Amino acid sequence: MIVIDAASPTPPYEQLRAQLARQIQDRSLAVGTRLPTIRRLAADLGLAVNTVGRAYRELEEAGLIETRGRAGSFVSAAGEQALERARRAARDYAAVITSVGIDPTEAIRIIEAALDRASTP
Repeated sequence: MIVIDAASPTPPYEQLRAQLARQIQDRSLAVGTRLPTIRRLAADLGLAVNTVGRAYRELEEAGLIETRGRAGSFVSAAGEQALERARRAARDYAAVITSVGIDPTEAIRIIEAALDRASTP
């Protein structure tokens, strides 16, 4: 279920994108699942078509969904591949951190700082 909080400082497209991404990543939406059309989801959520379109575009750019022309948008297998790639990178990072003797709390701070830098334009 998607819930858009109109009072949130987070833009509606980002709320939608984040909720769909979370559902794809936790497998609530399985690979191959057909998503509602942009118009349908916009109507259901009371959002502008462009708002939903932007969320879908960003999910597609991230490899989480794919659009197959008139057939619609579907949860992509590439999203599963991206998750596996992230899991491998995390295992590799944990091995490096352990080998150099950095404690887990500091390792998490390092990751959080890197994520902050990566998300800042």
